[in-house]
Amino acid sequence: MKLFHLVMWRMSAALIVILTCWAVLFYLTVMEEVNDEVDDSLASYAESLILRSLSGEEMPNASNGSNNQYYLYEVSENYAHAYPRISYRDEMVYITEKAEKEPARVLMTIFQRDDGSYMELVVYTPTIEKFDLQRAVLGWIVFLYVLLFLMILAVNAWVFRRNMKPLYHLLQWLENYRLGDTSVKLDERVPVVEFRKLNSAINSASERSNELFEQQKLFIGNASHEMQTPLAICRNRIEMMMEDESLNERQLSELMKTHRTLENLTRLNKSLLLLCKIDNRQFGDIKPVCLNELFRAYIDDYKEAYAYRGIRADVESEECFRVEMSESLATVLVTNLLKNAFVHGEDHGRIVIRFTSRSFEISNTGREPLDGKRVFERFYKGSSSKEGSTGLGLALVESICKTYGLHVSYAFREGMHVFSVRA
Repeated sequence: MKLFHLVMWRMSAALIVILTCWAVLFYLTVMEEVNDEVDDSLASYAESLILRSLSGEEMPNASNGSNNQYYLYEVSENYAHAYPRISYRDEMVYITEKAEKEPARVLMTIFQRDDGSYMELVVYTPTIEKFDLQRAVLGWIVFLYVLLFLMILAVNAWVFRRNMKPLYHLLQWLENYRLGDTSVKLDERVPVVEFRKLNSAINSASERSNELFEQQKLFIGNASHEMQTPLAICRNRIEMMMEDESLNERQLSELMKTHRTLENLTRLNKSLLLLCKIDNRQFGDIKPVCLNELFRAYIDDYKEAYAYRGIRADVESEECFRVEMSESLATVLVTNLLKNAFVHGEDHGRIVIRFTSRSFEISNTGREPLDGKRVFERFYKGSSSKEGSTGLGLALVESICKTYGLHVSYAFREGMHVFSVRA
């Protein structure tokens, strides 16, 4: 889950709780005030009726055309003591003038006359207007609830997006960062102190990583270069020893094994040196190269090896896949993919090369898929690799593709290893 979504989800949950409590309390408070106003009016009217009753004045009509109406009747002493002297409630009452029942606010009070008798006074007033007011208040509260909720979320989203711009810029920088690239650095002049410190720390870490990377490349390049001469001398000496006619069969076999080991070591050394040169961008002979033509030229060199294992090679070409790159590196790209198809191919299988104007695929039959996450790692060898494989062929392919902005991928489909290169 993104940080923005997490913050907005938690903010929404908090706002729902807070605004709901506010809306409920506000509604109850308003309704309490409305009832208080109605109850005060009923109490005043009831008080005037009680005074008129106690003073012996003539009582008004029970239904005199006003909103307030009443009933006055005598009750027993037990009844008077059993019920509270004054109470309020909402109920449906019969309105004589309208000959129908309507909701009303009712006040019931019990008082004692001078002669010791107890009288109960019931005063009520229709509350149709109060219910209309309740609905109106409730509607406005819901409207304000939704409006406030959306406005607060919008303001928070705007504030979050605006203040988190340095973070999004940092994430984009990290996505585009490549080891050894010193051209772009993070801006350390952002106004937020925490982001400024974070950018400074990342710049320092990237500088240290780049320095270590350059030292590593320099070491690998120097070591590989210095190893070439001793390896060549050792190979020549072993070849000279192998020409000695006094050697028996066992000695000659051991020398041949040693010679093969030195050849593998020489190839490994050359591959490491080539990787180092690619990383250092030491190939400047860039020109348009048609990979279709390169494949056709080099596939003839491998036909004999393919035929030895009964492998058939087919080329399906729609258009020329032309790339601006070093021709020598294009040759390395093509030959390593062809070698890989041979190394990981099955006897009596197929190799299919398909071209479009923007990509090509080279597929070969296989029994089980390679590890897609590690297939381009240096020194990775699948279970079907043959003796003499250095494990650097596909690493060279990936490094060349990255250098010239190409994308290489691996998939295992329908019993075929498929390597795709796209512009």
